Amino acid sequence: MPLSEHEQRLLDQIEQALYAEDPKWANTVRISDPRSHYKRRLVKASVGFALGVVLLMVGAVANQIPLGVAGFVVMLATCLWGLSAWKRMSGFGGEGGGTTTQNRGRRQQRQGFMERMEERWRRRHDER
Repeated sequence: MPLSEHEQRLLDQIEQALYAEDPKWANTVRISDPRSHYKRRLVKASVGFALGVVLLMVGAVANQIPLGVAGFVVMLATCLWGLSAWKRMSGFGGEGGGTTTQNRGRRQQRQGFMERMEERWRRRHDER
Protein backbone atom coordinates (compact mmCIF):
# COMPACT_ATOMS: atom_id res chain seq x y z
CA MET A 1 0.00 0.00 0.00
CA PRO A 2 1.57 3.33 -1.03
CA LEU A 3 2.07 6.12 1.46
CA SER A 4 -0.08 9.21 1.37
CA GLU A 5 1.54 12.51 0.38
CA HIS A 6 1.60 13.67 3.99
CA GLU A 7 3.21 10.45 5.18
CA GLN A 8 5.77 10.59 2.37
CA ARG A 9 6.69 14.18 3.31
CA LEU A 10 7.07 13.20 6.98
CA LEU A 11 9.24 10.24 6.02
CA ASP A 12 11.42 12.46 3.81
CA GLN A 13 11.81 14.99 6.64
CA ILE A 14 12.83 12.28 9.09
CA GLU A 15 15.27 10.86 6.56
CA GLN A 16 16.84 14.27 5.91
CA ALA A 17 17.16 14.90 9.65
CA LEU A 18 18.94 11.56 10.10
CA TYR A 19 21.30 12.31 7.22
CA ALA A 20 22.08 15.74 8.66
CA GLU A 21 22.60 14.39 12.18
CA ASP A 22 24.94 11.51 11.31
CA PRO A 23 25.92 11.33 7.63
CA LYS A 24 28.43 8.51 8.16
CA TRP A 25 25.82 6.24 9.73
CA ALA A 26 23.23 7.18 7.12
CA ASN A 27 25.66 6.32 4.32
CA THR A 28 26.46 2.97 5.94
CA VAL A 29 22.79 2.10 6.31
CA ARG A 30 22.00 3.18 2.77
CA ILE A 31 24.80 1.08 1.24
CA SER A 32 24.51 -2.11 3.29
CA ASP A 33 22.59 -5.02 1.87
CA PRO A 34 21.25 -7.57 4.39
CA ARG A 35 22.16 -10.38 2.02
CA SER A 36 25.86 -9.53 2.35
CA HIS A 37 25.58 -10.16 6.10
CA TYR A 38 24.10 -13.60 5.47
CA LYS A 39 26.73 -14.36 2.83
CA ARG A 40 29.44 -13.65 5.39
CA ARG A 41 27.66 -15.97 7.81
CA LEU A 42 27.61 -18.68 5.14
CA VAL A 43 31.36 -18.32 4.57
CA LYS A 44 32.03 -18.46 8.31
CA ALA A 45 29.78 -21.51 8.64
CA SER A 46 31.65 -23.24 5.79
CA VAL A 47 34.98 -22.58 7.46
CA GLY A 48 33.59 -23.85 10.77
CA PHE A 49 32.24 -26.97 9.08
CA ALA A 50 35.67 -27.67 7.56
CA LEU A 51 37.25 -27.16 10.98
CA GLY A 52 34.75 -29.64 12.45
CA VAL A 53 35.66 -32.20 9.78
CA VAL A 54 39.35 -31.76 10.62
CA LEU A 55 38.65 -32.20 14.33
CA LEU A 56 36.56 -35.29 13.65
CA MET A 57 39.26 -36.86 11.50
CA VAL A 58 42.05 -36.02 13.94
CA GLY A 59 39.97 -37.49 16.75
CA ALA A 60 39.37 -40.67 14.73
CA VAL A 61 43.02 -41.09 13.71
CA ALA A 62 44.44 -40.27 17.16
CA ASN A 63 41.80 -42.45 18.83
CA GLN A 64 40.60 -39.46 20.88
CA ILE A 65 36.85 -39.93 21.18
CA PRO A 66 36.13 -36.57 22.90
CA LEU A 67 37.96 -34.73 20.12
CA GLY A 68 35.97 -36.59 17.46
CA VAL A 69 32.69 -35.85 19.25
CA ALA A 70 33.68 -32.17 19.55
CA GLY A 71 34.39 -32.12 15.81
CA PHE A 72 30.97 -33.60 15.08
CA VAL A 73 29.26 -31.06 17.35
CA VAL A 74 31.14 -28.21 15.63
CA MET A 75 30.07 -29.60 12.24
CA LEU A 76 26.44 -29.87 13.33
CA ALA A 77 26.32 -26.40 14.90
CA THR A 78 27.91 -24.65 11.93
CA CYS A 79 25.69 -26.55 9.51
CA LEU A 80 22.57 -25.36 11.33
CA TRP A 81 23.94 -21.81 11.53
CA GLY A 82 24.72 -21.83 7.81
CA LEU A 83 21.31 -23.24 6.91
CA SER A 84 19.54 -20.54 8.90
CA ALA A 85 21.58 -17.89 7.06
CA TRP A 86 20.81 -19.57 3.73
CA LYS A 87 17.08 -19.61 4.47
CA ARG A 88 17.04 -15.95 5.42
CA MET A 89 19.18 -14.94 2.45
CA SER A 90 17.01 -16.81 -0.04
CA GLY A 91 13.73 -15.72 1.56
CA PHE A 92 12.53 -19.08 2.85
CA GLY A 93 12.82 -18.13 6.52
CA GLY A 94 9.60 -16.11 6.71
CA GLU A 95 6.58 -17.02 8.77
CA GLY A 96 6.15 -20.50 10.12
CA GLY A 97 4.24 -23.12 8.26
CA GLY A 98 0.53 -23.43 8.40
CA THR A 99 -2.45 -24.15 6.26
CA THR A 100 -3.53 -21.64 3.67
CA THR A 101 -6.74 -20.91 5.56
CA GLN A 102 -4.71 -20.02 8.65
CA ASN A 103 -2.49 -17.74 6.56
CA ARG A 104 -5.53 -16.10 4.96
CA GLY A 105 -6.99 -15.50 8.42
CA ARG A 106 -3.73 -13.94 9.58
CA ARG A 107 -3.61 -11.77 6.48
CA GLN A 108 -7.15 -10.57 7.10
CA GLN A 109 -6.33 -9.81 10.73
CA ARG A 110 -3.27 -7.85 9.63
CA GLN A 111 -5.29 -5.89 7.12
CA GLY A 112 -7.83 -5.08 9.80
CA PHE A 113 -5.07 -4.02 12.16
CA MET A 114 -3.46 -1.83 9.52
CA GLU A 115 -6.78 -0.26 8.68
CA ARG A 116 -7.33 0.53 12.36
CA MET A 117 -3.88 2.07 12.62
CA GLU A 118 -4.46 4.17 9.52
CA GLU A 119 -7.77 5.36 10.91
CA ARG A 120 -6.08 6.36 14.18
CA TRP A 121 -3.41 8.20 12.21
CA ARG A 122 -6.04 10.08 10.22
CA ARG A 123 -7.94 11.01 13.40
CA ARG A 124 -4.77 12.33 15.04
CA HIS A 125 -3.92 14.30 11.95
CA ASP A 126 -7.45 15.75 11.71
CA GLU A 127 -7.44 16.79 15.40
CA ARG A 128 -4.41 19.03 14.88
